[in-house]
Amino acid sequence: MPTISSGKVLVSGANGYVAVWVVRTFAREGYSVRCAVRSTEKGTHLTQLYASYGDKFELVIVPDITKANDPAELIEPAVKGTVAILESARKYGTSVKRVVVTSSTAGIIQEVTQKGREAFQAARYRASKVLAERAAWDFVAKHKDEISWDLSVMNPPLVLGPTIHEVPSASALNTSARMMHDAFAKGEGLTTGGSWIDVRDLALAHVRALQKAEAGGERIIVCAGAFLWQDWLDAAPPGSKYQKGTPGAGKDVVHAIQYKNENGIRILGIRYRSMADTAADVLGEYQARGW
Repeated sequence: MPTISSGKVLVSGANGYVAVWVVRTFAREGYSVRCAVRSTEKGTHLTQLYASYGDKFELVIVPDITKANDPAELIEPAVKGTVAILESARKYGTSVKRVVVTSSTAGIIQEVTQKGREAFQAARYRASKVLAERAAWDFVAKHKDEISWDLSVMNPPLVLGPTIHEVPSASALNTSARMMHDAFAKGEGLTTGGSWIDVRDLALAHVRALQKAEAGGERIIVCAGAFLWQDWLDAAPPGSKYQKGTPGAGKDVVHAIQYKNENGIRILGIRYRSMADTAADVLGEYQARGW
């Protein structure tokens, strides 16, 4: 598929932590962006945030389809929602050139042992990501002779960094951002960790997935590296009140969750932010918000 350097893009779930940055990055790169949200209320913040973009910003309402307790209530909408968008693109998307799906590295780790209603929430989330992504690839394979577009999948680990979506308080942060806030503000869980990507780099990865022809048909791990939460506190500016715990302890610990990211760096051509840069921006946000 040729490079897609301009035109209109659709961003679903556009008021979410990652998606708001995706919208901003596309708009700044010169694209027109159609933003799908679940209610008029959820679109209010976006309308205010992107007022300066004029007719390059468009809002559409797609009603909420689920609130999940049973795993099926989380998994089925994830799968059906993905397939529904692809089916719409197959039937009506005569000008669609590429579909970029936001999956997760949670979709490429080992199978969980607890299943059904007894599965912990993270396992339900992983299952939804695995099955939604699998459904996307299966759909493309099944309809390859009927579609003129291709598929690219982004697989990020824990997404961290500043927020521009609507967040009235620190307690209302999304899961990953709240974990970071708790580490800095409360010094909690400093000996645990994972792998990470700055939300702004992930947003740029979505743009590059359209701009780079070779991203078509690829499953791309978008990952800056591994961490313990102690590493983040160590990355705080010198003399910061957030330098607590046991400084340097993370250097002596094996970082258990790591991913090979060379393919993504090669294809997307992105130089990911450092931990120090992300930490400085996040702590600056906390200060500005009074957190």
